[in-house]
Amino acid sequence: MLAQLPTALQSLHLPLRLKLWDGHELDLGPTPSVTIVVKDPQLVSEFTHPSLDLLGSAFVEGRLELEGSISEVVRVCDELSQALVDDDDDNFPTRSQHDKATDAESISYHYDLSNEFYQLWLDKEMVYSCAYFKTGEETLEQAQQDKFHHLCRKLRLKPGEYLLDVGCGWSGLARFAAREYGVKVFGITLSREQLALGRARVKAEGLQDKVDLQLFDYRDLPQDGRFDKVVSVGMFEHVGHANLPLYTKLLFGAVKEGGLVMNHGITAKHVDGRPVGRGAGDFIDRYVFPNGELPHVARISADISEAGLEVVDVESLRLHYAKTLEHWSTRLENKLDEAAEMVPPHILRIWRLYLAGCSYAFSKGWINLHQILAVKPFADGSHDLPWTREDIYR
Repeated sequence: MLAQLPTALQSLHLPLRLKLWDGHELDLGPTPSVTIVVKDPQLVSEFTHPSLDLLGSAFVEGRLELEGSISEVVRVCDELSQALVDDDDDNFPTRSQHDKATDAESISYHYDLSNEFYQLWLDKEMVYSCAYFKTGEETLEQAQQDKFHHLCRKLRLKPGEYLLDVGCGWSGLARFAAREYGVKVFGITLSREQLALGRARVKAEGLQDKVDLQLFDYRDLPQDGRFDKVVSVGMFEHVGHANLPLYTKLLFGAVKEGGLVMNHGITAKHVDGRPVGRGAGDFIDRYVFPNGELPHVARISADISEAGLEVVDVESLRLHYAKTLEHWSTRLENKLDEAAEMVPPHILRIWRLYLAGCSYAFSKGWINLHQILAVKPFADGSHDLPWTREDIYR
């Protein structure tokens, strides 16, 4: 059976062992740290083009098993794919249609999986977005609290202001802003599971008079400039390239003159948004974030500007997200037995690859994370922002 393996595969020098269904083994290098157990004989012919999408899909479907630490599995499988698969940087993605029904279904697929499952590996506030590490040595809990402070300081929140939280998740940021900065918050989400737990946590903290959470589509936002500030974390990735002009226009209409708008989201490496990673993007689209589309920072910034908002600050947190995902992956790996009781086996396989794989992708620069702060100028073009960033870091 080993003779059936592609010649190019057998000539590689990787810390990888192939174990076939008939018991035969082949080491592709000394001291293998990862073993691919091939359970489906038909996979052998597909190893001529082992994209990360192929390897990931085969693992999810049970056609192969992966042995070794999940982070090492991702690294070695990428080296395997890199040796035998051409880069797919010139592959242009098919754009998805983003209407209310499709977006609601996509959000539900990902976020309504199980609150208990997310609680296993997120921090206690269940913050499902990039943390902010001042040194890289902080605990996940501390880094997420520091992220909240970083966002609130950039927004220059003041007591009594009205904050719109677009894509409020489990209400961690909304409750933090209300509790620590004295603002009132209107938070919106399309996830029923998030809404239920978020409301429960608002009530448990006695913040019902300050935090109002609703199941609400961004396309229905009021356009009367009622909000002093707007924050959107992990949201524009779900909007779709075609809807970004509408999305940014609606944020413009929701905030008052002089108000600030913060967009915090994952961005693409290429200006046209095409994916990188030899099939990694295809795997994410199929199994993790259906219909997700990453804009380049230049694209989302352009749409923000065309809507009438002025971009005043842009910060990349790419390495921060690599570290955040590393924490999440480690925490999930430490609780696999508990996770297996909460979600089906194939779902757990998806999430193991997703968390470790995305940490790797951010560390390699395949994707990025940007915080983009914008202001809605007064009619004369002025605004009240400080002359420097010093106040953010005091």
